[in-house]
Amino acid sequence: MAEPVTTERWLAAFRRAVEAQKRVFADHPGVAERSRYEGLGEGGDRTLAIDRLCEDALFAELDALHADGHEFVAIAEERGSVAFGEPDGAPRVVVDPIDGSLNARRTVPCHSFSIAVADGEAMDAVRLGYVYEFGAGEEFIAVAGRGATLDGEPISVPDGDGLELVALEASKPERVAAACGVLDGHAYRIRSPGTIAVGLCYVAAGRFDGLITTRPCRSVDVAAAQLIAREAGARLRFGELALDAAPLDLSARYHVATARTESDLDLLARAQEAVGS
Repeated sequence: MAEPVTTERWLAAFRRAVEAQKRVFADHPGVAERSRYEGLGEGGDRTLAIDRLCEDALFAELDALHADGHEFVAIAEERGSVAFGEPDGAPRVVVDPIDGSLNARRTVPCHSFSIAVADGEAMDAVRLGYVYEFGAGEEFIAVAGRGATLDGEPISVPDGDGLELVALEASKPERVAAACGVLDGHAYRIRSPGTIAVGLCYVAAGRFDGLITTRPCRSVDVAAAQLIAREAGARLRFGELALDAAPLDLSARYHVATARTESDLDLLARAQEAVGS
């Protein structure tokens, strides 16, 4: 087996996948072209053709790494768990080719490519997080213990507390209404970017003061961005689960909340509890 893949090589592979995905979107410019489905993915959602094509772009890069002797296990929204070599002790590569598929399908620019590399099977083991947001063309990266960056510049959550701007994701009206009942009088404005990964990155960059999901999400939605948020100094919770107990496998589901301070996070958690499961 070859030496472990370096951070620089992972990032080069991710960036090539991003360029391939840009071509997919350019080849499917309208709502009609982006609305063709191809059955169900392993994550349980209906699979768009563009989802499959974008995942293919990343898997071409993973195939090339494996051909050079590297071993890892990919956990992907469409394909599920795919072993490249011997899975025991191999790194986990957690892939969401399009986080914000509804935005992408409706040609709303805010959607992202999210990928994490982990040395174990839980969120605390993620050592590299990469999120590329296609609307603004922004690249968020975190390396465990080395901080988070936006387009190469360090980012961190600002000092202070208070919830001027809060993101709610998985935003069905009835769920948003329940959460907003708790936030009424405590948060100034609500936003729903339509991609959990981007929302978490925006907390990391100080654009949002906090975020909650209003229904349980999957590992592929948050594995990369949760590291970016934590490395930027945000507080983060996976419902009642500790970081080392929040699995990376595709069957796992959990609520996610993040904020600048513990007191703001407590309020967001109460709003999340009001929604229920």
